[in-house]
Amino acid sequence: MNPVKKSAPAKKAAPVEKSAASKKSAAGKKAAPVKKAAPVKEATVAPKKAAAAVKKASAARTVAPKPPRNESHTALVRRARRINRELAEVFPYAHPELDFENPFQLIVATVLSAQTTDLRVNQTTPSLFAKYPTPEDLAAANPEEVEEILRPTGFFRAKTKSVIGLSKALVENHAGEVPGRLEDLVKLPGVGRKTAFVVLGNAFGRPGITVDTHFQRLVRRWQWTEESEPDKIEAAVAALFPKSDWTDLSHHVIWHGRRICHARKPACGACPIAPLCPAYGEGETDPDKAAKLLKYEKGGFPGQRLNPPQAYLDAGGKAAPPLGAAG
Repeated sequence: MNPVKKSAPAKKAAPVEKSAASKKSAAGKKAAPVKKAAPVKEATVAPKKAAAAVKKASAARTVAPKPPRNESHTALVRRARRINRELAEVFPYAHPELDFENPFQLIVATVLSAQTTDLRVNQTTPSLFAKYPTPEDLAAANPEEVEEILRPTGFFRAKTKSVIGLSKALVENHAGEVPGRLEDLVKLPGVGRKTAFVVLGNAFGRPGITVDTHFQRLVRRWQWTEESEPDKIEAAVAALFPKSDWTDLSHHVIWHGRRICHARKPACGACPIAPLCPAYGEGETDPDKAAKLLKYEKGGFPGQRLNPPQAYLDAGGKAAPPLGAAG
């Protein structure tokens, strides 16, 4: 019986030692993945998900932007349209930020807005239109007098030449009326596709996509397109939306770029579309610090128009001060 008693523990001891070793070994193998898995679980929660994705995307973007998570075209369309819907709720009062009362004033103001702010244009055009209210008046104007009025907008000599030439073309070729067709508008001095679509969308109600610097920056941050040329960006984005959305889409994107998604320091922590943005984390993510980066009505400051629409004022927006006003 003694050999039996000795052999029994020996047989049981061997498996026990092996199982203990295997458990320690298994625990060791499991421990390593657990440490690596922790950040992954945290990254699945928005907006940390967006922030984690951005760190990976940022390095890649210096070479060539790629759709987030190998996004299909269908997924891209859905994400892009959802972003537009979200921005429509944030900026229900979005509108062109140039003051104008008719197509002539809008096309002149848009030409003058190149390389300056809409605010500076709005502060300058009241004097211009008071003295030259029609294309006929501006076509016959003394260039030196127009230059003096336009001086605050910068590049005033070139802009004077453009608006006088534009006015002459309207008088000579269009009976003093701004044409409502793209092919006619782009033939006017100083008028490109961007200016043409601003006029068509806001003076004639004809859909168009306005690809300005804000629009270009944001649609590339959102990885809607990798294109860098305005015409190609316009075509790529147009393919994601129904034509009826184009004008309002332009306003939503531009307003978001001016107020929240700034070029140098985006207010990521105050962004309403952070969970949808593959570039989340490029800017300030702390909500309190991000809130201090907000501009115009979102930051409690005046907008760019001296005479904004009533809907904007009702939403808490403030009219901009005229040129030379104190404060």
